Amino acid sequence: MPKITIKPFQTLTPTELYTLLKLRQDIFIIEQTCIYPDLDDKDQTAHHLMAFDGEQMVGCLRILARGVSYEEASIGRVVTSKDRRGEGIAKEMMLQALGFIQSELGETRVRISAQAYATPFYESVGFAVVSEEYLEDDIPHVEMLCNLAKNS
Repeated sequence: MPKITIKPFQTLTPTELYTLLKLRQDIFIIEQTCIYPDLDDKDQTAHHLMAFDGEQMVGCLRILARGVSYEEASIGRVVTSKDRRGEGIAKEMMLQALGFIQSELGETRVRISAQAYATPFYESVGFAVVSEEYLEDDIPHVEMLCNLAKNS
């Protein structure tokens, strides 16, 4: 399993920042052919979880404090490199992120906006669908909520 690191934005090295932004661009914009504003001014307040296999970043996500996107803490921009899917990296990243939110941020509720096709994955780490399906950047999404207090 890759080595996972969580850092606030201000402590990212230029190489880490470039690599995570490139990974997000490669998947969310190029692979999914979706033009959207990935740089949304939320990264600067986020904690960034990065998964490394040696020097190669194979996955990343961002953790947002409550009040940034939702009333609850949230996780977003969850991505695994195309050539490493199916290895459990995304699940390990999510579990680490949820643990960080509970232990370091002291939060027990986490809300996400998930691509609808990925709901079974998010359910496997404790999330439940709490909205009707809606379009975000022309992709079907649902809001999902995880109650960490219930899952402990």
